[in-house]
Amino acid sequence: MPASCRLCTDSFPLVLIMAAIYQAAYRRVALFCRSHSTYVRKMRYLNKLKEDDSLCRQAQTSGTFYLFHNLSPFLQEVGQKYLIPQLSAAAGSLEKSVIEAELEGSFTDLRKALFVVDEKDSPFLASAQALLRWHDSHQYCSKTGRPTQKNVAGSKRVCHASGVTYYPQMSPVVIILVSDGSRCLLARQRSFPQGMYTALSGFCDLGEAVEETARREVAEEVGLEVESLWYSASQHWPFPSSCLMIACHALVRGQQMEISMNSLELEEARWFGLEEILEGLKRGPKSAKQDDGSFLPWFPPKQAIAHQLINEWVKQQTSHPPQVQ
Repeated sequence: MPASCRLCTDSFPLVLIMAAIYQAAYRRVALFCRSHSTYVRKMRYLNKLKEDDSLCRQAQTSGTFYLFHNLSPFLQEVGQKYLIPQLSAAAGSLEKSVIEAELEGSFTDLRKALFVVDEKDSPFLASAQALLRWHDSHQYCSKTGRPTQKNVAGSKRVCHASGVTYYPQMSPVVIILVSDGSRCLLARQRSFPQGMYTALSGFCDLGEAVEETARREVAEEVGLEVESLWYSASQHWPFPSSCLMIACHALVRGQQMEISMNSLELEEARWFGLEEILEGLKRGPKSAKQDDGSFLPWFPPKQAIAHQLINEWVKQQTSHPPQVQ
């Protein structure tokens, strides 16, 4: 991206959709909420903005924006909090250094930004960056090699030579918290921050159902066979490149508890009891470091769906723990 910090490279309308239109729908911005008071009307209006270029151009004139530079969002540090300023279009034409100086903030790597901003703001940043990344990687048609053109809203790209229309896509990933009834299994990869453990996860293969992916990943990574599986929730996750995280709980067969770890995938995988999980939930990366330089186990922060899975498991254990046959 050039030094001039335009609104997300060539995807100016895209950030408008994320920062102005979505905020209008969910944060009661008067421009839209006065005339679109119900959820259905708001969603239909948003859908119309994606397809109606003239309506989208009109919305740009009164919208507010998030700023990105090289896919990093702009944040302001105010006291102990990090805020995402909502800016007019004029701010997007200023130099990066001028924006950071004048607005007393900085462009921050998204991995850090997601965990320091308010929880309700994280999905907006993740979606905006994922869309920007998609536009950067789909500038040419895979059939003809000719340049594609985005519509005003940035909701699609079209190759006029072939007539092919491209839409943003997400890759399905299943994340599984495995339990044997009284313990849960967490693992870490070498690339993780020191001391951090999380649930198992893996991309869905072509033709696989979610259940098949979950069973395969558990078998491949830790050598255990899933007895039963139930769905928890889902979450968009921008890493490594726009994933749909499908969160599940899995119970493994009682007679087979010994972990056979795939060392090509994982650095460590082990069982955790309830007390150790409760202690780990209280820690962050800073408080986990010990005097000798080693790290006590800690788990993903509350913005990550893995944290939700772990909390749900804790509630199961403290209310009515599952019985293993």
